[in-house]
Amino acid sequence: MQPESLVRDHTIYACVMGSRAFGLATNGSDTDRRGVFLAPTPLFWRFEKPPTHVEGPAEEQFSWELERFCELALRANPNILECLHSPLVEHVDDTGRELLALRGAFLSRRAHETFTRYALGQRKKLEADVRTHGAPRWKHAMHLLRLLMSSRDLLRTGALTIDVGDRRGPLLAVKRGEVPWPEVESWMNRLATEADEASRRSPLPEDPDRRRVEDFLVRVRRASALQTDPYDEVVQGVVHGGGVGQG
Repeated sequence: MQPESLVRDHTIYACVMGSRAFGLATNGSDTDRRGVFLAPTPLFWRFEKPPTHVEGPAEEQFSWELERFCELALRANPNILECLHSPLVEHVDDTGRELLALRGAFLSRRAHETFTRYALGQRKKLEADVRTHGAPRWKHAMHLLRLLMSSRDLLRTGALTIDVGDRRGPLLAVKRGEVPWPEVESWMNRLATEADEASRRSPLPEDPDRRRVEDFLVRVRRASALQTDPYDEVVQGVVHGGGVGQG
């Protein structure tokens, strides 16, 4: 079975991410699609395992196998957690609805560390651009501000909100380069400090509910094994490795 077939035939959840999900889309914005597929259990009985992730088949499309997706979500990977909370869902089946019902099980105070670490990495790149070119890549600066807002609000409320709402205008002004870099830096510093303060009294648990997620994964793997004919073309097909990127 080709990796694209796993995405085409076994996707349990698919959504739009990026600027369109964040409420920051403008004319010409790409449509970034993300998804989760459930590889049929018999594929894991072969020496060559199914891919943990697949790029494509469409442009700007990326999907994770369910187990890999859950592993990353339990680690509070920002991209994965935001994917689970996209307001733009394009496809969801019964298993996908169960996954969405588990969104709260993945959230914990670990998000403070992972979001902060990711934000620091992005900020270093922006600062390098300022030193080299005199200005940052403003689109990246906008998205870093959005991430810092999302992190702070998650720690404050225990809920992850993707759409920026009424903050769209100020953020797009940053993207257009209308806000001086020192002012953007100050904004970033303030958001980081507010996130630190929120983490100390956050309503989120210290750790995610790993047991609940694992029970879900075992149950869907078992159901897949019972539903699949061990001699059908899914099992007989050869699985090739997926793409590279966010897995």
